[in-house]
Order: sequence, then C-alpha cells, then structure tokens
Amino acid sequence: MGGHEIEQLIRLLGRLPGFGPRSARRIALFLLRDPQARLVPLARALERAGAAVKTCSTCGNLDTVDPCHICTDPLRDPSVVCVVETVGDLWALERAGVHRGVYQVLGGTLSPLAGIGPEDLNIIPLLDRLEQGSVREVILALGATVEGATTMHWLMDKLALYGGVTVSRVAQGMPVGGALDVLDDGTLAAALGARRPA
Repeated sequence: MGGHEIEQLIRLLGRLPGFGPRSARRIALFLLRDPQARLVPLARALERAGAAVKTCSTCGNLDTVDPCHICTDPLRDPSVVCVVETVGDLWALERAGVHRGVYQVLGGTLSPLAGIGPEDLNIIPLLDRLEQGSVREVILALGATVEGATTMHWLMDKLALYGGVTVSRVAQGMPVGGALDVLDDGTLAAALGARRPA
C-alpha cells in the first residue's frame, strides 16, 4: 500500500475520534493526492495550533489567550456560570448561541470504576469564583449519563455550601445517554432555556 510514512499517517488519523482504519485510509489518500494543496497546509495549521493554543486557567476552554475570549468578554454575564464536561460541550453551546454567561469545563465526569475522582476534575476555579461571591447562578449542563448524574449530585452537594447561589440544570431536550456536543442547536436551546432548580 505504501511506505512507512503513509502507514504512520494512516495510523495517526485512525486514532482520531470517529475515524476507523477505513476512514483513515480514505482521508490519507485524499491528502496525498495533492500534498501541496492539502497535506502541507494542514500540517502547518496543526503545528501553529499546537504552539498557540492553551487551556484557559479560569474556565478550562481552549483558546490562544489565557484567560480566554469568553472569560474576558465584557458583554458576558460573569455571575452566571454554566458547568460542562468538555470543551466540545462548551463549543456546542456557543454554536447554539444560547448562553451569555461564562463557563466551567470540568474535563470529564466522576467515574469510580475508571478511577476518576473529584480531584481529577477542574473544579477549583469554580469554587474560587464562588468564594469571591461574584456568582449568582450555576447551571449544570452535564450529559444525561450515569457518570453525569453522579457528578451533578456531587456538585449540588458542594454548591449547597454557598448560600445565595441558585443552582439549576438543563431540562427538556436532553436525551438519556446523550452528550451535549452531538445535539442540534434547537435541542440545546430548549434544554438550556427550560432549566430548573437542581
């Protein structure tokens, strides 16, 4: 089929989410048919992104600046924090344009079977904001999975220690077993708009 370089390209592409060996071969073939127009610009963009992108120390988003553009946007309401599992979930909510507050990306969910405990989640920046007294509402926008529910209950116990903070969670439109980053914009808007107290 090809040399070591082609095999390595296919192997690396095959590690991407949603790509299997067949998809990886198709993409590699597409890129290699015109490497100067397709492969080289992609490689340069990947290299630039790898050098420029950083994790926001405030919310956990990925951006080229720290704090990120969302955290520093003066048109956003910093007193309303939407808690999500992943950056992909944050991007999904941003794409839908339904949240004008700020975010907290946990970086996953609690999963005792996988060895993921509270110390493995990016929760300290949220607790710091709560300590400062600048937060009036926390929206829990976690996936409707067993792990998401476990994490939500753990967070509700933590957040109950901060008086004066309303805790809500996304409501209708969230299917059981669903993840935010695969839902359509209308479903996301309905889920966030119909949130209810936790």
